[in-house]
Amino acid sequence: MEVKPPLPPFTLETAKAEVQAAEDAWNTRNPEKVSLAYTKDSTWRNRSEFFSGRDQIREFLTRKWNTELDYRLRKELWSFTGNRISVKFEYEYHTDSGQWYRAYGNEQWEFAPNGLMQRREASINDVPIQEADRKFRWER
Repeated sequence: MEVKPPLPPFTLETAKAEVQAAEDAWNTRNPEKVSLAYTKDSTWRNRSEFFSGRDQIREFLTRKWNTELDYRLRKELWSFTGNRISVKFEYEYHTDSGQWYRAYGNEQWEFAPNGLMQRREASINDVPIQEADRKFRWER
């Protein structure tokens, strides 16, 4: 059986660690690596899309990061209890036409006993920004 610490039930310390690990993984923009944090039958709602399973998660993330270029994400713990964590986040990206966006959102996560996420629900809004207004920059 796959196990990915920290395991539920979460404490403040382990919930923060889980959020930081998710932020770090998503910022790699590596669909294969990111998909391994989810159960094989994980169910997702991302904006208006509904899907399940690691294959569909990888396909979604591949499509996402092929269109959301130079993606950079920040997550913050909002609340937690038992095997659930709520996160608020914002990220920036640009399209191939050069238009920059900042996306704001909330996620609700539910974890299996082995520490893998079995359910993810995300509500996200995109706001066009000027490149000069970016908040998240990093060394390449």
